[in-house]
Amino acid sequence: MTSQAQPETLHAAAGKIIPVVLAGGSGTRLWPLSRNSLPKQFLPLASNHTLYQDTLLRSAPDDLFGPPVVVANEEFRFFAQRQAREIGIDATVMLEPARRDSAPALLAAARHVAETHGPETLVLALASDHVVQDTAAFREAVQLGARIARLGRIVTFGISPSEPRTSYGYIRLGTELDPLGAYEVDSFVEKPDRATAELYVQAGYLWNSGNFLFPAGLLLEEAERYEPAIAAAVNSAVANAKMDLVGFLRLDPVAFKSAPAKSIDFAVMERTRLAAVVRGSFGWSDVGAWDALYEIGAQDQSGNVTVGSVQLLDSSNSYVRSDGPLVTAIGIDGLSVIATYDAVLVMPSSRSQDVKHLVNLLKTRNPREVDEHLTVHRPWGTLESVCEGERFQVKKIVVEPGGVLSLQKHYHRSEHWVVVHGTAEVTLEDRTFMVHENESTYLPIGTVHRLRNPGKIPLELIEVQTGSYLGEDDITRFEDIYQRA
Repeated sequence: MTSQAQPETLHAAAGKIIPVVLAGGSGTRLWPLSRNSLPKQFLPLASNHTLYQDTLLRSAPDDLFGPPVVVANEEFRFFAQRQAREIGIDATVMLEPARRDSAPALLAAARHVAETHGPETLVLALASDHVVQDTAAFREAVQLGARIARLGRIVTFGISPSEPRTSYGYIRLGTELDPLGAYEVDSFVEKPDRATAELYVQAGYLWNSGNFLFPAGLLLEEAERYEPAIAAAVNSAVANAKMDLVGFLRLDPVAFKSAPAKSIDFAVMERTRLAAVVRGSFGWSDVGAWDALYEIGAQDQSGNVTVGSVQLLDSSNSYVRSDGPLVTAIGIDGLSVIATYDAVLVMPSSRSQDVKHLVNLLKTRNPREVDEHLTVHRPWGTLESVCEGERFQVKKIVVEPGGVLSLQKHYHRSEHWVVVHGTAEVTLEDRTFMVHENESTYLPIGTVHRLRNPGKIPLELIEVQTGSYLGEDDITRFEDIYQRA
């Protein structure tokens, strides 16, 4: 392929579109629910599935889409794989060794698709944390975008503005390419102030959704033209990538880390002459703040949106959510109230964009609640802090079927395990034995031990730790199937 692709060049259809889901970001604007240890894409914010799962489901393998590629970081790789399998989707999870923004991540996925399926294969790049309310309309937009992309275009999806938002970038339309709603991109413009946003809406600009459709080889060509350093680093990272366990493709860390950090918008989309836009009317939101969840939620007769254990009296136009205790309110109007078991946020809904400033303020005090939930996710399952005091701590541990904790020991604490659901296989020094429901076992300080769930249902147990130091870093691993030893 030449580096000077032209719009009229016909890229032959290459079968199914390959979705590439970018799942490596974090969302502090949705604190206290979204935190660094569990960002918003892995939370069920708009349906019974997580945002990430909803993204996979609307592009699930069928007559239009092929098997997806997910780009995630090391911390969430098992979580991304587990959530995909929960909805019956097997995805290749590409591991980025470091965060380098969207350009290196997307280009690495495009290179992998080009080498696996051919450079003419269409790639649909999707953010993992967006909401789409009309899947049928979304598929129609993708099919139109595919026709345009096969003519040698890099397609983005623009959303007709409902109001002059200052939190979105905008797209100015150029020449019409298809009467169904496809255009050349005249220009991309950054997030405007309120007055400028009003002018953009009046002039027919579209919101930039940040989702793209393109022939894999074409995006790589344009990256080599405009960002040769990123392209070279990505090519080397993919060429030297290695399969890791089952379903993970680990990019070469030295090569990938040498890539400059840059978004795909700045690296390619705002510079290429091949950009096109398809108008999308499929109920899109990037869920960038709590007011966005109010807008897409089901409002009652008083304009309230409630989620979880909530009871309101004489209240209106408010978003109240509890992922923990019962939340009650009397006579509130225009407020957002979000409660978890360890943090509560109360604010005027109009101040949703300021949550990031609150989180930055909290960081100066170093509270645990900024980054961590009481429930912490591990490759094998979860652990949840239940109670703690001087020289003791109680945790609930859930091990998924087939999950295995590392072979390990502690220097400062002993542990008591009480099985409440399922069956535990316990290794203690040179013995391996089963512990059933309503049974317990004791692990003295310094003993080498391991826990495994050999059953078909989740294993739940209560762990009581006692000792002089109870930090999670009091651990020495000898063996670990998740390669953490």
